[in-house]
Amino acid sequence: MTATTSSPKQDAQTLQRAMRYVLTGQIQGVGFRPFVYHLATEYHIFGWVENRIADVVIHAEGNSKNLHDFQRALITQAPTTACPTLTEAQETARGHFPQFSIRKSSTMPAASSIHILADLPLCKSCQKELNDPFNRRFQYPFINCTQCGPRYTLIRQLPYDRANTTMAEFSLCADCQLEYESPTERRFHAEPIACPACGPQLSYQQGYNEIHEPEQALLTGVEDLRQGKILAVKGIGGYHLLCDARNEQAVRRLRDRKQRPHKPLAVMMDETQLEMHVQVSQNERQLLFSTAHPIVLLNKKNLFDKKSNSTLVKMLSEAIAPGLNEIGIMLAYSPLHILLIQMFGGPLVATSANISGEPVLTQRDEVTQRLSHVADAFLHHNRHIQRPADDPVYRVIHDKPRPLRLGRGNAPLELTLPFRLKEPLLAVGGHMKNAIALAWDERIVISPHIGELDSLRSQQVFEQVIADLQELYQVQTKQIICDAHPDYSSSRWAQRSGLPVHRVYHHHAHAACLSGEFPQHDRWLVFCWDGVGLGSDQSLWGGEALLGNRGHWQRVASFKPFQLPGGEKVGREPWRSATALSWASAFKWQSGQPEAVLLHQAWQNKHNCPTTSSVGRLFDAASAFLGLVTHSSYEAQGPMLLETLASRGQGEAVALPLQQDAQGTWRTDWAPLLPMLTNSNIDIADRAHCFHESLAQALLQQATLLREVGSHQQTKPFVVGLSGGVFQNRLLSERVVQLLEANDFHCCLPEQVPINDAGLCYGQVMEYHSAAH
Repeated sequence: MTATTSSPKQDAQTLQRAMRYVLTGQIQGVGFRPFVYHLATEYHIFGWVENRIADVVIHAEGNSKNLHDFQRALITQAPTTACPTLTEAQETARGHFPQFSIRKSSTMPAASSIHILADLPLCKSCQKELNDPFNRRFQYPFINCTQCGPRYTLIRQLPYDRANTTMAEFSLCADCQLEYESPTERRFHAEPIACPACGPQLSYQQGYNEIHEPEQALLTGVEDLRQGKILAVKGIGGYHLLCDARNEQAVRRLRDRKQRPHKPLAVMMDETQLEMHVQVSQNERQLLFSTAHPIVLLNKKNLFDKKSNSTLVKMLSEAIAPGLNEIGIMLAYSPLHILLIQMFGGPLVATSANISGEPVLTQRDEVTQRLSHVADAFLHHNRHIQRPADDPVYRVIHDKPRPLRLGRGNAPLELTLPFRLKEPLLAVGGHMKNAIALAWDERIVISPHIGELDSLRSQQVFEQVIADLQELYQVQTKQIICDAHPDYSSSRWAQRSGLPVHRVYHHHAHAACLSGEFPQHDRWLVFCWDGVGLGSDQSLWGGEALLGNRGHWQRVASFKPFQLPGGEKVGREPWRSATALSWASAFKWQSGQPEAVLLHQAWQNKHNCPTTSSVGRLFDAASAFLGLVTHSSYEAQGPMLLETLASRGQGEAVALPLQQDAQGTWRTDWAPLLPMLTNSNIDIADRAHCFHESLAQALLQQATLLREVGSHQQTKPFVVGLSGGVFQNRLLSERVVQLLEANDFHCCLPEQVPINDAGLCYGQVMEYHSAAH
């Protein structure tokens, strides 16, 4: 099939040259060929454009000036969602074409240049049509065009043509076919094009009751939400569980059924509802409306009117984020979600439809079987989801958006490596917050969030994503990089792969993330603070200062080590960390836990009590000392409650001694914090604030001492980096940056790759390559 211009006849006297252009980059699924076609018409260019697996080839004939302007416009006027790179521009033989056409896509391989576009939110033009009662796509939940709609989640293979997507089973009606072929239409060569007559449809299911009439299915689902029911809705990258975000009983019912008593829930709303419920800075607003439309952590708004002694608007349920100042907010991004929000007339809880920690569910049979005890009803559709993609999560820290999780809308994330690889590498990340990375040549692609690798389904999706990325990009990995911890599921999979395996220490990967993002700096002091990860001395690190650069790190500072009673149980039972600190410093504190006596005997005998220097466990302990939580129902519950409490407090830091150990590592002693944390004469918020301030000052003390040591040794100055899950804490991170900058340090935090374990795969590639070379 070809599309042709209706340009005037070519003038033989002006048709002087022919050029061959090859463009790569983000040009698949963004309407690039239609854009080239229109551009050729504008500049009186003849020839053709062809889509290949990895690039776009253009044969252009015209006079010299028009060809020059056409070539420049290919880059400067490209669609906003495109990011083209001109890799070839050379003169070629003229073909004397009478017009310009879009040729049928070629399957000629050019794998080194393949680029996969993430899913795109509904554009303004389509949203206008969605709400136009005179438009044939009025309230059609699957409206899209060349500038919006699903991409990564429906592509089966490249080149990006309808036949290679999950839309292949929907034959175009005459009207859609005309739009698809017409150069004057906005849907000219829009591969997921659909309408109510020929595209995907909604259906409703409640037990044995099913509704297959799409409009009635949608209305019934909305009515369920109004009645306080829980509705499972199939979206772009998977199902969400929805309920009325202002209905306390509905939210608590969702928590009870999903066995998620405290973990924060995300809320979906539209722009009109945003200002009613949360405080939004300019940076946060830009992030909310960005192409990814991510979940953004925003401060709750006080809507109580003191004059009238009443609430200004119906508040969001307190059960959405119990004990926290922030709520995860995302704007409705797909036409179905926009319709639900508009028809319902208020914000909706929108949490991933999954078993806690697992990837989001995507298949009808699977979601009805596994979540029938959670959802009251299901709103399905019959467009197949090729692969899951959960919602991305961001938090603005130090005036910049920091990704906490990559997903639908911004993954796969492609970055340029600061070096060139000789052969493809696959990095399989860690065990928690898993994501994987495929790297070859000067490119690295990071997958969407997969999740915790504890369950069989998580491991199946993990393997699916590994296979998917290699197939989509037509790159076959030759070596695998994994975490040094042998018991991580990702590490065990690497060992079974049959390929050469290279292990990278957990915190070396965290540090290498920063040096990869900021390759202009060649000497670093990176503070890697998190839960735990295996260190080079086989103890569990988590409060380290690493000096050097990727591939060449020296552990120069840390915290006083202590033993964790109960091993892996410690991560979900903060009282164990508090008890461990008490025993290690001979500080009298009663946990009130009945197993503490037997646990103390095990601790004394060093049975199942690994040694750690983890700052994350210090945060756990502080939350237990303050009585905030003894048993966590979700990861980092104690530290998150502690940060919220600290934001309301004030007070000076407790001085923490810093001494060198027998191996020459500088160690900060946390012991002076314990009397302060347990002093009931001090306001609890002030104690929480004092804990944060003390750790920030301790970090500054380590950095200052190491700079002084370096100046005596006449070594090159370093840039300070912050990496690891602890620095998701905005209060701590912003205070650390403030202190460092006030003392003439230059400080960096990750901006493109998650600061937590979701970024490990990127750091693993950086670390391995640099260490090997």
